[in-house]
Amino acid sequence: MDKVSTIEGRAIPLGLKNVDTDVIIPAHWLKTVRREGLGKGAFETIRAAPGNPFDVEDFADAPILIAGDNFGCGSSREHAAWAMLDMGLRAVIAPSFSDIFSGNAFKNGILAVELPQEQVDRLLEVARTDPIAIDLESQTVTTPFQDRFVFEIDAFRKHCLLEGLDEVGLTLARDTAISDFETRMARQKPWLIP
Repeated sequence: MDKVSTIEGRAIPLGLKNVDTDVIIPAHWLKTVRREGLGKGAFETIRAAPGNPFDVEDFADAPILIAGDNFGCGSSREHAAWAMLDMGLRAVIAPSFSDIFSGNAFKNGILAVELPQEQVDRLLEVARTDPIAIDLESQTVTTPFQDRFVFEIDAFRKHCLLEGLDEVGLTLARDTAISDFETRMARQKPWLIP
C-alpha cells in the first residue's frame, strides 16, 4: 500500500447522497479478483449521463472525490475501493460513510475524510474551479481561499496510512518479534515444531 501524507489537486464535485457500492462499481464488474482495470467500470451509471462531473476535462486524474452523506452504503464489496484506486482517487470527502466502505477504503489506502455538511458544501463550491489539499499529518483540508477544515481520524488508521501499512505490512513490521517467538517456542516446546 502506498503511503498517504498529502493529497492535493482537483476534486470531483459529485455531492450525491447515498452513493452505494453498486453505483461505485456495478455487480457485472465483480467477476475478477484483480484490482487492475476496474477503474473503467467505476461510477459507470453516473458516467453514462450527459454532463456528469467525471467527464469534465478539468477533473481528469483528480485524486479527490467530494460526495454526499452516507457514501459507500450497500454491500461490502472491496471492489469499490479497488475501482476508485484504479481510476486515481486517493481520498473521498463526505459528511458520512458506511462503516464497511470506510474500512475497505482504509485497508486499500484511500483516505475517507468526514466533515460537516456545510464544510462539504463549501468544498463542492471550490472544487468547481480550484484545487483542494488534504494534509493527513495535520488532519486538515485547505483551499486557495484560506478555508481550513479540521477532520478527525482514528490514530491507528492515521499511522497505517502515513506509513503505508496494510495488514500484511503490519505483520511484516513485527518480523523480528515473530522470529524471536518462534525460536523461543522451538527451544521450550520442540514437539510443537514439525
